[in-house]
Amino acid sequence: MTSHTAVTGTKVSRRPGRRAVSQAMTYAVLITLGALFLAPFVWALSASFKSNAAIYEFPPSFIPKPFVSNNYRLAVTVLPFGQFMVNSAVVTIACVIGQLLSGSLVAYSFARLRWPGREFWFVVLLGTMMLPPQVTMISTFVGWTQLRTLTGVDWVDTYKPLIIPSYLGGSGVMIFLMRQFFKTLPNELEDAARIDGCSTWITFTRVILPLSRPVLATVGVLSFIAHWHDFLGPLIYLNSVDKYTLQMGLRMFQDINGSRMNLLMAASMLVLLPVLILFFAAQRHLVRGIVLSGIKG
Repeated sequence: MTSHTAVTGTKVSRRPGRRAVSQAMTYAVLITLGALFLAPFVWALSASFKSNAAIYEFPPSFIPKPFVSNNYRLAVTVLPFGQFMVNSAVVTIACVIGQLLSGSLVAYSFARLRWPGREFWFVVLLGTMMLPPQVTMISTFVGWTQLRTLTGVDWVDTYKPLIIPSYLGGSGVMIFLMRQFFKTLPNELEDAARIDGCSTWITFTRVILPLSRPVLATVGVLSFIAHWHDFLGPLIYLNSVDKYTLQMGLRMFQDINGSRMNLLMAASMLVLLPVLILFFAAQRHLVRGIVLSGIKG
């Protein structure tokens, strides 16, 4: 009996030590992976403060020597990056608003309303998530060009092909995230609203949406990142330099001054800055929205 107690006590006493070792190994792996993913960003940030010759030194160094502080000033003066940033902001904000408005309506209808063919069309929506945009790129472009014949209005070389699709349902991924979140909300909330005489629209706007801030923030951040970094859409539909977005401006900068890598890295950091600020500002809502969206299928 005494021997069994001693052995049991030894096992119990060893468990905290094993748990500490396991946690230490987990943190070591996470820190290593995090450092590997962070290394390219750190190198690009370091290169933005280096001279062009120092970037190509071997072995590479993460500490700028010498430290060049005017790369950012030169980068924004080579091309009209101010105009490009305004263009990107207009397109991105308009698309984010469109996806939040139309996407939330579609997601609510899939999650809370009952109508014929709902499950079938939801499967079709999931199918669009598996279809690469390059597959429909040519047919979509032809469709936008044909609209000139029907309406007499130019659609290509405008922001309309970039913005209008966001108001027609938006992205399947965003709708799926919002639909999953809406399904986690208790049905009793809608029942109470209907007892009080609320219509479906009032229930959606005054009951569901105020409770859906985490997923709306998540969709807003993901949509902002996707449209801010969109290169394929502006490349296809925009021809005028004064309408270029930042991604087109970076490509233009690379074509003109591709050999000046330090200025290109400085311009890239400026383009990335709004995304970093938005991500860290909404990080808590972003994580919460993604976690809650996967609770209930």
